[in-house]
Amino acid sequence: MERQLHFNLFIQGRGSHEAAWRHPMSSTASLTDIRYYQELARRAEAGLFDSIFFADQLTTNTAQTKSAKALQVWLEPMTMLAAIAVATERVGLIATGSSTYTEPFNLARQFASIDHISNGRAGWNIVTSWMAAAARNFGDTGQLSHAERYTVAEEHVEIVKGLWDSWADDAIVDDRENAIYANTDRIRPINFKGKHFNVAGPLNLPRGPQGRPVLVQAGSSKDGRDFAARHAEAVFTAHIEKKTAQAFYSDMKKRVAAEGRHPEQVLILPGLCPTIASTETEAKQLLLEFGEYADVEIAIKYLGTWFGGYDFSHLSLDRALKPGDFPDLSDVETSKSRTEMILNLVKREDITLRQLLARFAHIGGHYLFAGTPEQVADLIEDWFTDGAADGFNLMPPVLPGMLDAFIDYVLPILQARGLFRTAYEGSSLRDHYGLDRPAGSFA
Repeated sequence: MERQLHFNLFIQGRGSHEAAWRHPMSSTASLTDIRYYQELARRAEAGLFDSIFFADQLTTNTAQTKSAKALQVWLEPMTMLAAIAVATERVGLIATGSSTYTEPFNLARQFASIDHISNGRAGWNIVTSWMAAAARNFGDTGQLSHAERYTVAEEHVEIVKGLWDSWADDAIVDDRENAIYANTDRIRPINFKGKHFNVAGPLNLPRGPQGRPVLVQAGSSKDGRDFAARHAEAVFTAHIEKKTAQAFYSDMKKRVAAEGRHPEQVLILPGLCPTIASTETEAKQLLLEFGEYADVEIAIKYLGTWFGGYDFSHLSLDRALKPGDFPDLSDVETSKSRTEMILNLVKREDITLRQLLARFAHIGGHYLFAGTPEQVADLIEDWFTDGAADGFNLMPPVLPGMLDAFIDYVLPILQARGLFRTAYEGSSLRDHYGLDRPAGSFA
């Protein structure tokens, strides 16, 4: 079968842009109204998206009360997926679960439940939570180091996989006549004993429709890439130019192969934040308008969170940045991939703080693009056919307006070019992504 694009809809508040919550084009629905998220999921399903995705953050920032995005207003994502599962039929359902602050048994049970409720549409975005404020919310006085977080994650994922596989696919007999509900010979404990966790198992839930929910990962540091090569089936990543996206794509596929896995069984999905209008001039003007609704002070604080709370407020907005304006990355235990991307950008380009905020802080370092539907489709096809992506994590700057524009005007162009499906061919997230169903330990 000819290779086809994959699209995941990233849903964050009223849009991915920092100013989306107050822009006239965005929804006025409450961010705690589940009907808002159900409707976005139904729109994505009507557009034949592979999946929707909810990030998560385990802290809030009451010092930044002016911005909904800065405050990090989140409904708990697993609860949301359950509510959305019964309001949709085909679209995949992915949410973040922290390997740092969630017990493996609880997480395995939650995602297995979502997979059953949705008839096989669940995906786990594995996050090694890095914010110091989150550590304090879970009884810790300090955050784990970058390396420690991935050491914990290795054990965590091994346990979760083991729990999902602790029931054979045929364990449920449901024989009323002979009073046998399950063949207990086909259910077994995992008896995991490690440095960070001891878990007996088995899970108190049968194996899910997909065998295991799809494993998604978003870390792009060396540790993150190695981890993804061993475990991930889809990788969300951030790139602001095609060249770095191509290098990441090539590197990840090689790492996957080196782990003895098939590279086509791991999808690479960079973030894309398109502003779409009937002309390029209108689209660029609209993007500038988004920026006018943004708060520079909040953007500076948001940039600082990626550098462990570093204060950039003393810097001039319109002076070209220098590497010396940033803290030593060896002392920063946050997201290595994001901080390195920012520093490399500063080394490469004559970029001011104001420009950096517009390109990074307002959208988290993903690719901002403004153009016509044809130009957006051309960009997507170029990255897809030239070794930079298997599809995209679509991050509309405002919701639902830019999602509707993408579905109504960009997708038909890609469908006409034979690059995107015109109908769902399967019912599970694995079907949409073209992923094999794991055989499980009993096989």
